[in-house]
Amino acid sequence: MAPIRATGLAAVALVGLALCAILAPLASSAELCGLEPTPSCGGDATRDYSAAMRPADDALAFDNLPGFTRSASHFDHAVISVESRVWAGQRGWKKATTAHIVSPARGANFAMYLADMGEESSAEPAAAAVERFALVLTGEVSVRHGKKNIKLGPNTYVYFPPNSTDVLSSEDGAGLLIYERLYSAGGKPVFSHGEVEESALLPTGPEVFKLRKLLPQTADYDFNVHIMDFQPGEYLWVKEVHYNQHGLLLLEGKGIYRLGDKWYPVQAGDAIWMAPYVPQWYAALGSRPTRYVIYKDTTLDPLLG
Repeated sequence: MAPIRATGLAAVALVGLALCAILAPLASSAELCGLEPTPSCGGDATRDYSAAMRPADDALAFDNLPGFTRSASHFDHAVISVESRVWAGQRGWKKATTAHIVSPARGANFAMYLADMGEESSAEPAAAAVERFALVLTGEVSVRHGKKNIKLGPNTYVYFPPNSTDVLSSEDGAGLLIYERLYSAGGKPVFSHGEVEESALLPTGPEVFKLRKLLPQTADYDFNVHIMDFQPGEYLWVKEVHYNQHGLLLLEGKGIYRLGDKWYPVQAGDAIWMAPYVPQWYAALGSRPTRYVIYKDTTLDPLLG
């Protein structure tokens, strides 16, 4: 009888994970990090999220691959790779363009998009009853909050509660990741901002990845934003299936994401929407650590939320 052979992408994933299992005992995380220096390996270097804002044609020769895309859309998930972004003007954003990645039109309970702010650009407050979260990927923005003018650079974030009148602007240009949703928790969330690395690392056992949550974990908030870090070869221990929705953007690194019964190679700049109850799992591959940011609706009654 001929041996059974794994084919296609599943074979790539299995080979990659097997190599990680073999190499893990032989090399420490520090040695793996040393293959290609990166801020994720420690030190005070500034985070570089420029790959998350990469041009759609970067790193792939599309002239030789007509019709090819890594993007995929299914009833319970979608992968939006960099070549699929469509940039356009958006009402309320002055001298800026946006690329929507996830929206209620897809069945999501939130919107997720990138904003490319030019010089002397600004964004009006979100619509009434809509809350907004912004993560600064590149450049610098200012937030006028009451009498304060708050400066925010790469790897910082700001949360605007529903009905906020605060204005966001950029003098020299900036790249942002935006999450918005119609507020539904019935509490009193408050304006906040911070720097990602200043957020506390939270226990994750039996998982091995590092986790930070950027919003308070109280019933006043109907979603949270997580920052998750994986060293090469690390993977999710739990094969998750739950009622929460996700909107994810890879900020650094690359790996394999399982969604349902499909396997996707992903890299910095790729985005994913996960519907309720889709099986999901990730493994970090390559020589550089992975960091991704992920939206998760929280503290909601599944019957009402």
